[in-house]
Amino acid sequence: MAQLTVELRRPIGVLLTRRGQVQEVIVGTDLTLSSTTLTLFRAGARSLRGLRFIRTQLHDQPLNQEVLTDLAFLRLDLIGILSVTEDGQLGNLYVAHLLAPNSTGQLVKVLKAVPFHNLTMMFAQFIQELDADLQQARAHYDVGSGRESAILVSASVKSRSEQEERLIELTELATSADVMVVDRVVQRTPDGHQRYLLGRGKLKDVLIQTLHRGADMVIFDQTLSPAQLRAISEMTDIKVIDRTQLILDIFARRAHSREGKVQVELAQLRYLLPRLSGKGAQLSRLGGGIGTRGPGETKLETDRRRVRDRITHLERELRQFARQQGQRRSRRSRHGLPIVSLVGYTNAGKSTLLNVLTNSHVSTQDRLFETLDTTSRRLRFPEDREIIITDTVGFIRDLPQELVGAFRTTLEELHEADLLLHVVDASAADIDVQITAVIAVLEELHLNGIPRLLVFNKCDQISSPHIELLCRRYGAIGISAIQPATLRPLLTRLEAHVRALATGEDKTVDLPLSYDALMLASRR
Repeated sequence: MAQLTVELRRPIGVLLTRRGQVQEVIVGTDLTLSSTTLTLFRAGARSLRGLRFIRTQLHDQPLNQEVLTDLAFLRLDLIGILSVTEDGQLGNLYVAHLLAPNSTGQLVKVLKAVPFHNLTMMFAQFIQELDADLQQARAHYDVGSGRESAILVSASVKSRSEQEERLIELTELATSADVMVVDRVVQRTPDGHQRYLLGRGKLKDVLIQTLHRGADMVIFDQTLSPAQLRAISEMTDIKVIDRTQLILDIFARRAHSREGKVQVELAQLRYLLPRLSGKGAQLSRLGGGIGTRGPGETKLETDRRRVRDRITHLERELRQFARQQGQRRSRRSRHGLPIVSLVGYTNAGKSTLLNVLTNSHVSTQDRLFETLDTTSRRLRFPEDREIIITDTVGFIRDLPQELVGAFRTTLEELHEADLLLHVVDASAADIDVQITAVIAVLEELHLNGIPRLLVFNKCDQISSPHIELLCRRYGAIGISAIQPATLRPLLTRLEAHVRALATGEDKTVDLPLSYDALMLASRR
């Protein structure tokens, strides 16, 4: 190797298995493993790849940061850089290896340089001890019974405070999906498309931290384009998903009815279709004629065809559900019962309010997107008047378009409502953002003409003066769904609305200027 290095004037490296077999020979300083090697020697979140890399160099220089980054990123057993003199003699050997997770946060240990002929390291014993340290450290990671762990990443042009705020919500989404968050990363990036969303170096750092801390995946707050997802997947074996995939996974866990399951599967397939990737156009179906006949339909094309066929089938089922919903709505309209629909941000307390008002037992766990399936219950007033109260799926900022499209048949029921009760979590730190997100979805569904009543829930979690200020600002009613005594003003307002409907009076609900301003902001 030393002689070839002098002759070629370029570094030469060998990638060795633990048995000492040469897996690859690499000329130059760019340490890029072939797809074959990556497939044969996979590195888990808490294990090494089982390969060591030894490379020559023409100058006697210590290990630089790029070499140490490659060591950590590729999870190699060790890296050794061997200096070669101008006459082909062996000089100093610089060695570094990974460390097990420790309290100091140190990733790599760089050994003291020694002349090659004085090297005393016994590799078999060394790697056995390092593996034992890693195994011992692995036992300290308590991720519960099969729980996955993740590092959250936000990369956008928004300010750090805005990104931190969004990561708090992403943490709640991850927790709702039973994922343990081990770290959060924020980076401001320039506007415009980037191959990895954030810089290649920063992405490597994130992936290294993911491996070092034993996390199973990286979750991006931003939606990754198909090209970005492919580029990141080519860099690492670590599972990488975005906010949309996380929300789709939560919906898949919570859907119980056949209609809900169909809608979620449809949303997942619509998201998946443009992200299916294969080996490229050279293997696609070719036209007829001598020299143009190809191998026929590739697996990629087969997968895409199957996905499209499944989407067509699910859309047909949804149309059938829509017809059934139309029949149910017709029966309700014949009875002449007014309909009040609960809308609002996810986890605002809509299902809890439905249970208290109608003495129902809908699931009300304190987590995002607990309710997916529409639930309708009757509420009777003292004057023998009745209304139907409908609980709907909660909204969220930047609600994935795949979900809006798939759940359109469910959300169409909102068009039959005589009144929308917009329930807001009064204890939320970003009330304006949550209200605007809900208004934006209602605008998209063309529900502007339906009267709305703003209700601030969870008022037991904030002070009375703050409640009064919020209610005056937004023209809202303050309640706590877990304190039935606070519901009297809301019931009075609902009863007055029902009476107005019965007498044919104007039923428009006046909203304050601040609410109107938020509606205008949502249109922008």
